[in-house]
Amino acid sequence: MERLALGIGLASQLLFSSRIVLQWVQSERAKRVLVPTLFWQISLVSSFLMIIYGMLRHDPVILAAQLISYAIYIRNLQLLGEWRKLSAPFRVGAYVFPLAMLAWFAVGNQHFSLRAMLSHGIPAGVLLLGAVGQAVFLFRFVYQWLYSERKGESVLPLSFWVVSFVGSVMILTYALLRRPVDIVLIVGNIFGTVVYARNIVLLRREPQG
Repeated sequence: MERLALGIGLASQLLFSSRIVLQWVQSERAKRVLVPTLFWQISLVSSFLMIIYGMLRHDPVILAAQLISYAIYIRNLQLLGEWRKLSAPFRVGAYVFPLAMLAWFAVGNQHFSLRAMLSHGIPAGVLLLGAVGQAVFLFRFVYQWLYSERKGESVLPLSFWVVSFVGSVMILTYALLRRPVDIVLIVGNIFGTVVYARNIVLLRREPQG
């Protein structure tokens, strides 16, 4: 089961990294920060996989953060007017599958359960660091969501990338301190910090106003 969890987690991080590469390449070509619709579509699928990974790892930090992020990804697709363009089965599945997984998790089985997660054994200090890091990382999308709601369109402002960078560094530290070390979080956040820093540079070079 550990191998399955690792495989799901790495697949999720591969998708997360691919969306960042996509956004990075398009931004470099345009010499300004761009966020394609595919960025949000990949984010949604990746987040679902991370929800499963968080359950298999019995990690409350990962699970809580991904559940909220998942909802925000859907909202961004709605703001872009792309949600209704997706097939009806996909949209229904996007709503039903996470709820079904959570129900299964609450009931529990020999591989994962809510009870096992509540007795995770992660040291309090390390757990607090991870929780704060995920809260910071999650806040970027809460802020982006509120910012986009005011603008009436999906936008990623400079502050989004600054918060992303800070949160990513904190999560990377949590992954290194956690026992066993979380390879999935390390892989995902090492690359992310570089891209977040680059987007900050690109945005600061853009003319203001």
